[in-house]
Amino acid sequence: MNIEKEKRAIEYLRAFEPKTEPYYLCYSGGKDSDVIRILASLAGVKHDIVHNLTTVDAPETVYYVRSIPGVRIDRPEKSMWQLIVEKGIPPTRIARYCCASQKERGGSGRVKITGVRKFESVSRAANSGLVQIIGKPVTVEKAAKAQEVEYEKTPKGGILLNNDNDASRRFVEHCYRTTSTMVNPIVDWTNGEVWEFLRYYGCRSNPLYYEGFERVGCVGCPLGGSCSMRREFNRWLKFKALYIHAFDRMIERRRERGLPTVWNSGEECFAWWIGDDPDQLSIDYDEEWYRQ
Repeated sequence: MNIEKEKRAIEYLRAFEPKTEPYYLCYSGGKDSDVIRILASLAGVKHDIVHNLTTVDAPETVYYVRSIPGVRIDRPEKSMWQLIVEKGIPPTRIARYCCASQKERGGSGRVKITGVRKFESVSRAANSGLVQIIGKPVTVEKAAKAQEVEYEKTPKGGILLNNDNDASRRFVEHCYRTTSTMVNPIVDWTNGEVWEFLRYYGCRSNPLYYEGFERVGCVGCPLGGSCSMRREFNRWLKFKALYIHAFDRMIERRRERGLPTVWNSGEECFAWWIGDDPDQLSIDYDEEWYRQ
């Protein structure tokens, strides 16, 4: 186990702890969120452990989350099935409307602890640092300069802090009320270091990992790829039926609005959705409808 990274993560959590309210710890029920849950406890910082139910969570994940003491489970205003009908298109790698409304909601104005790691994707490597601040770019950058804080701008317009000096701490305290601020204590941890840490502290994490699953997110998430989607729907047949039913209603709603559709049925849409189109770009939809 990397003792130095563990100590450093604990120091970071203590350094950026909010003074007026607990951290908002984003708990997904996966291995990375188990690490930050344990780290927050070791650091002795006040924190609320919050799990955002997506309505397409694997049953094993739901049961596992419920087994963790102190977790608050928040339900979304709308189910995934309602979102599909409203948006008029299936969720895809390009149209990831479900992430914001189902997974990333909650904690507005709070300092969040996340299990984001650079090793998980190219996008995260480019947009993740020790502290990530997302708000109106000009306003946030102006405040950072006023505080004389060292920072980097991300490709998506956020600001990253990669040190924990006094100026950086003041900046986080100054900004988190009006922006989205995330502390990422394991941002540079590898998969091996994550599992070594969990084994050391006696946490087996989500049981799906022991059945060969590399990710334990939403059932049918397009980011997992076609093979992963097929495997999940072969295991959780009820979710397949629910998606097909939602796609049927989606198509019906598009026709009611006089919008074109490339599918004749939910079954046909589902077959396309889990197909081999790597970017899922072969779809024609009305831009104004999607933005609603």
